[in-house]
Amino acid sequence: MGVISSSGLNIKEFWKNVKQGNCGINLVERFDTTEFPTKVAAEIKNFNAEDYLDRKDVRRLDRYSHYALIAAMEAYKDAKLTDEDKNNVRMGVSVTTGIGGVETLITQYEIFKEKGYRRMSPFSVPMMIPNMAAGRIAIEFGAKGFVEAVITACASSTNAVGNATRVIQRGEADIMIAGGSDATLTPITFAGFCAANKSMSQSEDPFKACIPFDTNRDGFVMGEGAAVLILEEYEHAKKRGAPILSEVVGYACTCDAFHFTAPEPNGDGARRCMDLAIKDAGITLNELDYINAHGTGTPLNDKMEAMAINNLYDGKSYDISITSSKSITGHCMGAAGALETIITTLSLRDGYISPTIGTKNLDTDCFVEGIVLEKGLKKDMTYGMTNSFGFGGHNATLVIKKLGE
Repeated sequence: MGVISSSGLNIKEFWKNVKQGNCGINLVERFDTTEFPTKVAAEIKNFNAEDYLDRKDVRRLDRYSHYALIAAMEAYKDAKLTDEDKNNVRMGVSVTTGIGGVETLITQYEIFKEKGYRRMSPFSVPMMIPNMAAGRIAIEFGAKGFVEAVITACASSTNAVGNATRVIQRGEADIMIAGGSDATLTPITFAGFCAANKSMSQSEDPFKACIPFDTNRDGFVMGEGAAVLILEEYEHAKKRGAPILSEVVGYACTCDAFHFTAPEPNGDGARRCMDLAIKDAGITLNELDYINAHGTGTPLNDKMEAMAINNLYDGKSYDISITSSKSITGHCMGAAGALETIITTLSLRDGYISPTIGTKNLDTDCFVEGIVLEKGLKKDMTYGMTNSFGFGGHNATLVIKKLGE
């Protein structure tokens, strides 16, 4: 696993902060927010791409690709893959983004307006396109098999991990590098979300900005970063002595086919997605220990997801723990699903669920049992589930199983 986020620039630092509930949300420093109603984001600070990459890559790649490539390099090393594993037709990549190289689009358009097209970077288009992170990662490791970048907004990297799993299950690859990256924290994207019906939180207190399922929630918090995982066929991983952390046992995706931004009010698309993923895992609802909710902190999304979970259990009582790690990490857009897959995996490994910080007063309109609030929870678990939902009505769910002894 590899991570670049406001909560940490590597897996060790990231997981320590998430476990302790250290908030990665902060006041925006990258640009002036005076005219915006929102002042906070999960902005990555104290980061210099040249500390990780050579200058040529830094100049020829957008920031979202910087994040993705660096996270992939950490994941590759973490999986104990070596140079001998490179240049492999049985290795693939499924790394995605929600928006792509928006920062490049903005800067190159300004150059075009002021100085004309001749002064634009010849790499402008490759830097912008949303498949470039996957392509550059493939080049880095010689991944010559199945390479793609599936785009489903904020469900993108959950789909990426799920699709990578399917590629291995179909026998088309032994190793897949999977995840997502986004660097959307720019004035234009920030302004766009501010203009979108108050979709972003207007709290200036980082600990009260993203409060999923709370009565006082008023929107999501934009985040940025990357999360990449190495998925591998079990016998192949076992043969080379790989450090196996967990197993992806269930995956499903559905569409609301309802509205281009609002979720289906009764949550049926999300419910069906969870139900299909659980069936794909071959387990019962009673075996599920933990749900890492999409939980953005927006009024409609939280209400829909709570209804979907309650309808999944058909009104029956259940013993499950639920958290939204976005209260700590912010909403990392196209990277969110992979980031939360990592959190789910580490939660199962350590038997510990991080808190939903800031959430204090559960809204009766989106009440679900078992939400882990201010303090984390120690719990022995076997199966965890993570949800991601995106504009366009996209729903994606993964079920993760803890590595058996």
